[in-house]
This record gives sequence, structure tokens and C-alpha cells, in this order.
Amino acid sequence: MSKTTVARGSRVEEVRLGLLEDLTNGELPVGAKLVNEQELALRFDVSRLTVREAVAALVTTGYLERRHGSGTYVVGLPGPRHALDATLSYTHMIAEAGMKPGVELLDIETRPATKTEAHELNLEPKELVRSLERVRTADGRAVVYSIDIVPERFVAGVSNKKFNRSLYDLLLSIGEPVVSANAVLLPVIADQRLSSLLEVKVGSALQQISEVDFNRNGHPIVLSTEWHVPGVFELRVNRRP
Repeated sequence: MSKTTVARGSRVEEVRLGLLEDLTNGELPVGAKLVNEQELALRFDVSRLTVREAVAALVTTGYLERRHGSGTYVVGLPGPRHALDATLSYTHMIAEAGMKPGVELLDIETRPATKTEAHELNLEPKELVRSLERVRTADGRAVVYSIDIVPERFVAGVSNKKFNRSLYDLLLSIGEPVVSANAVLLPVIADQRLSSLLEVKVGSALQQISEVDFNRNGHPIVLSTEWHVPGVFELRVNRRP
């Protein structure tokens, strides 16, 4: 990668963060029209191409919308920030944001673990797991689609109907709280199925999180794959030396 590419990339991020700050502090409320590229280029002392790339990133994540022949308008505001150095209950996170949390249980079954699941959860080959497919909602809007795999030995006495709630709360109630996690983040594009489940357009940008949660004894207790709709929450990575 050339020095020029690296430099422009950092300037694009500078402009993007500057505009996000305007959204957060109310200088650009929903419905406001963005000033033209030339004015933004002068403000941030960058090229119009850099401004265009920064604005495009905010369009992709749902904060801005381009209207042909009219300009670029604010259509969404940054959601609450949550650090990824702590385990997250999305039910609680949605409630803390002032929205009504909901969980739609799409499917649940008890079945033998796949080879990958057995490896990630440190299980014997074909050991039983409880597989959950759910959509979390905020004020009725789909915001997270997830597939969660729990070793059956931890939840053998729990009926399926009790999984229609926060999984972390359920595990806490049976004496198996989640105390740590390892997660991998990956930007992905919505296919037809994700588009339908999360009520977004095919090709929309989504954030995928693959995570293994551990109990207080250090045993892996949940293997999750989640797809998040951007613009509802800002998930922030805190790095330590």
C-alpha cells in the first residue's frame, strides 16, 4: 500500500469522525442538509475526493442519504456506544438506549454438535447442543439476527420456552453467568435471507460478530454468530497496551 493511499485513508477517517461529531452534538439533526463538498473540503483542509469517500461511508452506514437533484441529508443519528472489551446483553443494551427490547425465537433444537461447534466449545464429537436462532428487536425494529449454540449439559433442565429472553440472564439464573468472551468482527453484505430477517436491502452493509463466551470456570458456554444492522449501536473496540 502506498504512502499516498495510507494518508488519504487517514484523512477520510478524520472527515468521517468530524461529521459524526456534528451528528452527535446536534449540529446536524435528522432532516438537515449537508453543505456541499467544496465547503467541507475547505473546512477539513482536504480534497473533494476525500470528502466524497467520507460521506459515502456515512451513507453506507445509514446516517446520510443522497437525494438526486437535491443534495445529501441526515436520516439517522449515531446510537449509544458500547465497548467490546465487556460482554454485552443486547436486551439490556436496547433498554438502556431508551427503546423497548424484544426477542423473536425463530427456531430452537437439540442436536449433535458439528465438528466446528465441538472444537469451539471443547465438546466431545457429536455431543448434544441447544441451537437457537433469534432476532432481537428495538421498538419493534429488527436490529440483530443471531445463531447461538449452547452445550446441552449446561441447559439440560431448561425448557425451550424459557429461551425467549436474554440468554445471558437465563444463564445467570441457572448459575452459569458469562464472565468473558472472545469475538471476531467482520463487515459483511446482506444476502437475500439476511435482508428478509433484518428488513434491510440486499447488499446493505452489516456487522458480523462471531463470539465464544466463557463461564466463571473458563469453560466455553456459548458460541454465537450475530449480524448487526449499522446505525443502531456503535460498537467500540478498546485496545490495551
